[in-house]
Amino acid sequence: MDIDARGPRFGAAVTTVVLAAVLITGSTWLLAWQVLAFALGASGGVARSPYGWLFRTVVRPRLGPPVQFESPQPPQFAQAVGLVFAVVGLIGFTAGPDWLGFAATGCALAAAFLNAAFGYCLGCEMYLLVRRVTVRAQ
Repeated sequence: MDIDARGPRFGAAVTTVVLAAVLITGSTWLLAWQVLAFALGASGGVARSPYGWLFRTVVRPRLGPPVQFESPQPPQFAQAVGLVFAVVGLIGFTAGPDWLGFAATGCALAAAFLNAAFGYCLGCEMYLLVRRVTVRAQ
């Protein structure tokens, strides 16, 4: 079943704010929250993430009906990619080196910002590329 394309973009906007706050404050607790949000989105799909729930219950009822839908698999894969970067960032901030935390969190922030601001999902594009390569290899 396809999902409202505005949902993942909303989640990316919230993620952008959270990750920017992590870089400004250095809060490992805030990054740990984002790790949890990514983990829930990667395991259950973006609709099961906290930001997906917020979109579904608070934002979407205030918007008109969706006009654009997308497959849930690419955004779910993107959540898994974000999870990897956030976990690496959390390791960098907690165990060191700090530059690793800043670099990994910055990469996740850049990807989230691209999706939020321009609707360009790097993780989704990676998913499509992986699918093309694996289909050709079979």
